[in-house]
Order: sequence, then structure tokens, then C-alpha cells
Amino acid sequence: MSRFARSFLAFLALGASAPALAGPLADGDKMAIMADVDRGADALAKNALQIWNYAEIGFQETKSSALLQQQLKAAGFTVEAGIAGMPTAFVARFRTGDGPVIGLLAEYDALPGLPQAAEPVRKPIEGIAGHGCGHNLFGAASVAAAIATKDWMVAHKIKGELRLYGTPAEEGGSGKVFIVRAGLTKDVSAMIHWHAADSNSASQNTALANISGKFRFHGTAAHAAAAPERGRSALDGVEAMDAMVNMMREHVPQETRIHYVITDGGKAPNVVPDTAEVYYYVRHPNQQVVADIMDRVKKAAEGAAMGTGTTVEFNQVGGTFDLLPNDTLGHVMYDNLKQVTLPSYNAQEQAFITQIQSSFPKGTRMGDGSVEAYSSGGLTPASTDVGDVSYTTPTVGMVAATWAPGTPPHSWQAVAASGTSVGTKGAVVAAKAMALTAAQLFQSPDTLAEAKAELDRRRGKDFVYRSLLGDKGPALEYRNGK
Repeated sequence: MSRFARSFLAFLALGASAPALAGPLADGDKMAIMADVDRGADALAKNALQIWNYAEIGFQETKSSALLQQQLKAAGFTVEAGIAGMPTAFVARFRTGDGPVIGLLAEYDALPGLPQAAEPVRKPIEGIAGHGCGHNLFGAASVAAAIATKDWMVAHKIKGELRLYGTPAEEGGSGKVFIVRAGLTKDVSAMIHWHAADSNSASQNTALANISGKFRFHGTAAHAAAAPERGRSALDGVEAMDAMVNMMREHVPQETRIHYVITDGGKAPNVVPDTAEVYYYVRHPNQQVVADIMDRVKKAAEGAAMGTGTTVEFNQVGGTFDLLPNDTLGHVMYDNLKQVTLPSYNAQEQAFITQIQSSFPKGTRMGDGSVEAYSSGGLTPASTDVGDVSYTTPTVGMVAATWAPGTPPHSWQAVAASGTSVGTKGAVVAAKAMALTAAQLFQSPDTLAEAKAELDRRRGKDFVYRSLLGDKGPALEYRNGK
């Protein structure tokens, strides 16, 4: 079906009073919104760098969440904290009357094991975590975009509701899943998000569905030398399971990814461990395939327990859908991203980028930082809890160049750049593109209807949302070995 035909059907669905498919914002509106973001750029940078310094892990982002909430309250939003059973989750609302509900997503959790100075060389610092995925930038830029959009709504007497969802524990905790499952996004007309990256793009790609959880084995403690026959090693159970899963890798679909870390292997070599734990991720582009493979992993755990004379229990931590693209919204985002002037870097920033790039392996692909051509449907080999949002609400995302070109996520190089002006300049680009997109959608009921129709087509007429987590609550202590 052509774009014109889809637009015409959306027009019919809305009724004769609906306007034609809306074009871009007026130039004056664009300039005003981007100028508003520029005026708030110092605050954006301050917030981002403060959250970078906090480096709080999933479901423990107390200070980071409070900082963003305070900024939104000061800007005139009403804030509800502790939503969906998560103390560090929140929703901020600015309502002016009946109309579209446009949402923005914000993240702010850090990754354990990546404490790094904001310098272009590997330099670990004190602490347990670092912002290796740039969520400090994510949260600060989304708040800046929300404030600029709100100011535009007030200036132009726009009717509707703007929301920002503060979503904790994206890194494995599936925070957004609980927000979706609680029905807190069901009336949102369109959801907007972004991510830190090494490039600028509004391409709408898919991602990997994911189920994660911890397998805790229980055995019998004994003296490892004097009475080993009286012990049953929980660590043996873990190692037997891992061996079986590693053999399984040859017999799963090509796109499958299985990762694990042993989070508890005992405390002393001369004691047969009576407890041990291994933490697994299973990923694949299809939710059902992920569930099937995780069932096989569970059977490996059961077999390992039987063979080692131990018992095992499984505690699911996360479960996220793949990402559903929406080209209707994607083209709007792409057009607005192209309107944003990309940052220039001073000599110090350029030297930082160059030195970071010198640490990459030979042959690393490095882009030029320009806005990449639009594409749709490519597979991003990662997982995100935005996936569940995208299956229930028309959703659009983008990435902005906040790291040196060629930087992989979850690396010390990403942590370093996320704590500098290189990172915050990229975050300003994201804030502008998101604010322009939100403003345009407030004036485009036909575009919103077309986006909803596309969502319905992509997920299928019989789709019923069922979380991969079932009715399980948030694993609030998953970063504390529980």
C-alpha cells in the first residue's frame, strides 16, 4: 500500500474534520524549539555529568531518578514516583486539555564492572559501575526534550498531554516491562526514545528478544580434603550445566545468543560449596524461540543437578520483546533529525576522539558522524525493554553520536566519552530531534492514526500482549546477588 493510500485510510478513520497528513513544523517553531534546547544545554550537561558520577546500578538509581524528577517538577510537570512497583521509576505529566498523549522515555542506570575515568585511556576509578551505555545522557536529554516541548505547547496553546517515563534497570532488569504491564502506557498516542551511540541515525531497526535469570544450585558442604565423599558440590552443578549449554550452542538457530557469568562459585577451595549460582541471558529475534531455548537451558540445569546430587532453582530476572519498527514515525523522526545542526568539536575534544580511536583494533569501522540514510528492519544485535513498549504503543527511536566513531557500547571508551562534552554535545542533538518530533506529532492526528494502523499490521490482528515475565514482580535486588 502506498504512503498516500495509508494516509487516506487514516483520514477516513479520523473523520472528515481531520486535517491532511501534516507536514514539517513551521520554520519559526523549529527554531524556537531548538533555541529552547540550546538555552537548556548547560543544565542538560550538568545533569548528565552528575548522573555519570552517581553511576547507580539497576533499581538502585535513587539519586539519578530524584535529580531528573526535580528538574521536571521545576519546569511545571506533575511527577508520580515509585510507579509499577519500582521505587526509582516515575512518570512526569504536563497536561493542557484533551488531545494526543505523547510520551518520552528516560533511562539512567549504569553497568556494573565498568568504572572508568572520563579520559581517553583505560583508567579504572573507584566504584562498581560506569555508564557504558550512556544512560546518563539518555535521561538528561529526554528531560531537556520534554521541557522544550512543554514550553512550545504553552506558547502555542497546544492541547494534549506530554509525559516522560523514568524507566530504571534497562540493563537486565526490564523496568519498562512492568510499566507496560501495569497499563501506564496504554493511552499513549506515540512514544519517543533515543540512545547514545557512535553515529547519528533515525533508522528503525529490530532487536533481540531476551529472557534472563539466575540458576542457584544447592549441595552439601564438607571438608574438601578430609571428607569430600560427604559433600555434594553446588559448583559442580553449575559447571556441568555450563558444559551442557555450551554443547547446545551448535544446535540452536543461527541468530541465538547465550551468555552467562558465574556469580557465586563458593567461598573457599577447601570447602565443598553448598551453594553456587550462574546468571544466564538467552537472546533471539523471536520471543517464542527465546522461550523455547530457555526451556532447554532449564532442562540442562535440571540434568546437571541430577548428575551432581544437587538441587537447582531458577529465578527469572528479565524478559523483553524484540523491537517493532514503525516507519510512519521513523520518517518523521528522520526528517527532524536532519534539521538539527550537528556539533563541532574544539581542539581538546577532537584530540580526545582521536586518542580514543587509537585504542581500537585495526580495521574498526568508523563513520564520519553525518546523519545516516534512513533504513528499516535491520537487526540490532542487542536487547532493550523498549521492545515491550513498541508492541503496545506506536514507538520511534533514534541514536545520536555521543562517542568517538567506532566505539562499541559497554566499553571503557563509551564510559569515558559519556562523561565528557563530546557526550553531552551529542545529547543536545538527541534532545532537539525528540522535541521537534514530539511537537510535530501533537499537530498530526492523521500521522498518529497511521502509526497506530502500522502497529496493528505489524503485530497482527490477533495480538494480545503477554509479558515474557508473566506475573513476576521486579527483581529489585538482582544487582545484589539475589
